[in-house]
Amino acid sequence: MILNKSKKITFLTGTRADFGKIKSLLQILQENEDFEPYIFVTGMHMIQEYGYTLIEVERSGFKNISTFENHTDESTMDLTLAKTIEGFSKYVKQIKPDLIIVHGDRVEALAGSIVGSLNNILVAHIEGGELSGTIDELIRHSVSKLSHIHFVSNDDAKRRLVQMGEINESIYTIGSPDIDIMFSDNLPELSEVKNYYQIPFDDFAIVMFHPVTTEAKFMEKYSEDFVTALLESDKNYVVIYPNNDLGSKFIIDAYQKLKNKDRFKVYPSIRFEYFLTLLKNTDYIIGNSSAGIREAPYYGVPTINIGTRQENRALHSHILNVDYSIDEILKAINSNTKRVQLQEYSFGKGNSAQKFLENLNSEELWQLNHQKQFKEI
Repeated sequence: MILNKSKKITFLTGTRADFGKIKSLLQILQENEDFEPYIFVTGMHMIQEYGYTLIEVERSGFKNISTFENHTDESTMDLTLAKTIEGFSKYVKQIKPDLIIVHGDRVEALAGSIVGSLNNILVAHIEGGELSGTIDELIRHSVSKLSHIHFVSNDDAKRRLVQMGEINESIYTIGSPDIDIMFSDNLPELSEVKNYYQIPFDDFAIVMFHPVTTEAKFMEKYSEDFVTALLESDKNYVVIYPNNDLGSKFIIDAYQKLKNKDRFKVYPSIRFEYFLTLLKNTDYIIGNSSAGIREAPYYGVPTINIGTRQENRALHSHILNVDYSIDEILKAINSNTKRVQLQEYSFGKGNSAQKFLENLNSEELWQLNHQKQFKEI
């Protein structure tokens, strides 16, 4: 399909994680004269405590970057949502995009889908139809219902969207876009990453532990017990700060006990490609990050998954599921975890960006009705 004029595509990113998911899609559009990508950067990207990852977006060489600080003193999700809606609404009225693209299950994605749908702008949701657990699942499914187009990871996700009343014609299976970057020839060497972040370990594990908003009142104890288990083990760890959901302060406070300890290196954030190189070479990943469920298996890396955050997502043989207790965590750490061989490529084979572009070049996508209909099963 040859477009009459370049289409304006606005991507909304609020975290280092979702930026990693959309990066390959941005790259392929920036190299295509039929499309003009824009990036609205907000959320954790703009917070110094979490590494001010706006810098990573800017270093990527993308054009048309705009920023907006959406965090509030209260740091509650509803106020963050309201503030993001206000800022993004002003932005889209200036840019007038043909399509808004949001990812996942964060409040920034919800804000983007609300603004788009209420302003009669097509909204595309990346990785809808998946199971998140906790409040994230409610947000993900809400974003899907507010979106007109769905770029999903696999047939299971498509089936769930159909179950939610979405029409088949609006769902495009492209895989998980970060897999494209995982197997890129441009990832840095391990020696370069270790030198850049001053990581002295030959062997190490990665720690990524996020708050569970529905268990916020327990997060202080969960965090303290998790850190106690790490201290009592004899492993080396690269520790990365949590996201900024309710309860993150308890995790960050608990991590203060790890600083200045020889076996621990603690970082607010790590650049996406550098993180992938570390993940590729780690002994295992421990915590409750989706990286242990989605990305780690593609590198054959085992996962120790703690608690309920990835419930219903962490059911594979390479994932060792444990509760929040110190004894259970230590038992898992000492269980001699081994690298695995991935048997099923559940989230694509690294060609998501190409599939994404092919779908954007189809007339059928642009002719989808802005006025959504519920499809009965």
